[in-house]
Amino acid sequence: MDFFYSKVITAYRPKIYPNYWDILALFLVLSVLMFLAWNARQMATPYQLGEAMPISLDPSLLPRYASRTVLRMLIALIFSFLFTFIVGTWAAKSKRAERLIIPTLDILQSVPILGFLSVTITGFIALFPGSLLGPECAVVFVVFTSQVWNMTFSFYQTVRSVPADISEAATMFHISAWQRFWLIEVPYSMPGLLWNTMMSMSGGWFFVVAAEAITVSNQTIMLPGIGSYIATAIHSTNIRAIIYAVIAMTIVIIIYDQLLFRPLVAWAAKCKSEQESPEKIPESWVIELFQRARLMQYIGGKLTILADKFVNMKILLSRESVTSPHKIERNERLIGLMYYIISIGLGIIAAIYVIRYVHENLALSEIKHVFYLGLITALRVFVLVILCSVIWLPIGVWIGLKPWMSNIGQPLAQLLAAFPANLLYPFFVIPIAAYHLDPNIWLTPLMILGAQWYILFNIIAGASTIPKDLLSVTDNFGVKGWLRWNRLIFPAIFPYYVTGALTAAGGAWNASIVAEVASWGNIKLSATGLGAYISQYTNAGDFPRIMLGVGVMCVLVLIFNRFIWRPLYRYATSHYSLD
Repeated sequence: MDFFYSKVITAYRPKIYPNYWDILALFLVLSVLMFLAWNARQMATPYQLGEAMPISLDPSLLPRYASRTVLRMLIALIFSFLFTFIVGTWAAKSKRAERLIIPTLDILQSVPILGFLSVTITGFIALFPGSLLGPECAVVFVVFTSQVWNMTFSFYQTVRSVPADISEAATMFHISAWQRFWLIEVPYSMPGLLWNTMMSMSGGWFFVVAAEAITVSNQTIMLPGIGSYIATAIHSTNIRAIIYAVIAMTIVIIIYDQLLFRPLVAWAAKCKSEQESPEKIPESWVIELFQRARLMQYIGGKLTILADKFVNMKILLSRESVTSPHKIERNERLIGLMYYIISIGLGIIAAIYVIRYVHENLALSEIKHVFYLGLITALRVFVLVILCSVIWLPIGVWIGLKPWMSNIGQPLAQLLAAFPANLLYPFFVIPIAAYHLDPNIWLTPLMILGAQWYILFNIIAGASTIPKDLLSVTDNFGVKGWLRWNRLIFPAIFPYYVTGALTAAGGAWNASIVAEVASWGNIKLSATGLGAYISQYTNAGDFPRIMLGVGVMCVLVLIFNRFIWRPLYRYATSHYSLD
């Protein structure tokens, strides 16, 4: 018997027995767990409203500040994925839910983060009295609102664009809706969703400055983080601290890319819908490390078995086989109708309350003036989206069609996109003030510094999903120039471009609150527009005017989305899909 056990142990020792790579992998895993645990503990420390939390500009504290910000953004990203998978799938699968969800998302993505912050900060503080967890949850929620809409729109668009032959094959093999989601829809949407996730993280970096330095009703809460560090440096006109923040953010973004996004990009390369293998598969040293580590590979195999059981749960299969399709459709129609009625009713009640509240506190002339400010901001957004489309369309296609260039361009684009425009404001404000330039013109580019990357990332994602066999056919027939663009490239990337342009426009509207008002110490510049109006009265705590500004922005964005972006969205999904 002892001889038998020794043979079994000897046979399995090469597979389970740790090697040198396991030491490195275990060190990496434990470092990440300790990082998460330490920062999670710091987020729940005691805190009383009004208690001062000074932010030091000592560069030695930047790693601690950066780690707090990274954890907040990571938590927000997890909730963004959950929201995306649930709401995006529901909108793509149910026409009745789509009629309500998509306009609701249009409105929510147009609500400025200062609007979310001014409404939710009091509730979160009351939910966790005497604890820093209240303001922390408010910041996480605000970062969540800066990430989730772009991801949801991307997933919704790709789920609706799943090729018909793949759907027919799933139906022939009697794959349940649960299996179809995990085995077909999620992998098919992963390339585009991943690029939009990176863009959402970049958008989170843009808004984290305003989120961590909370100023509502003349009450300032400075949470430890790299965003509050930047805000303090700008207020103190400390250019050296700004440089330190740039260096710290560069290091953090590189670490984020190597530990999170680079492995995801390498995995998502396997999910492309093409028959030919790509020219060069993206690589990740993290994946290679875990593949060489014997113990980690053994644990990964066990986790793979658990994941397989999760995807192929028999409970959902049997439940679907018992319930008739007509009953499922009838129940879905009833639930959708109830949700539609309740949501419309709540929307009407909320609209009546807001209109009555604003009407009792503001004059009609001011309401007309705010609509005029909104049209000025809308003109800026429209012009900037067109200019960025002209610039980034050929560049994004060139990067997406060349895998080797994607490996270089992805981290570079992410690095450039992740820098908050607030960090660059001093380099604009100082020359504008020194040369007495018009803020209405020279502050305008600040609105698109962060939002332009939505267009680039979506174009890269769309170009990278073009099947290689279609590109080979066009090459074999000598199709080049405008004909190649008109017949293949632009139709293939058009759904992705619409998603990028839509989210870029929403991001520009949101960025107008920060971009139309810029400061450097005592130097304050303000452009004429709706963003400056909302920013001014948010800092003053004037809730009637905050509600008026946010409401006007929502109405204008909803009108543009309904008559411009939504028809383009429907046209893209109905005419341009790989069927």
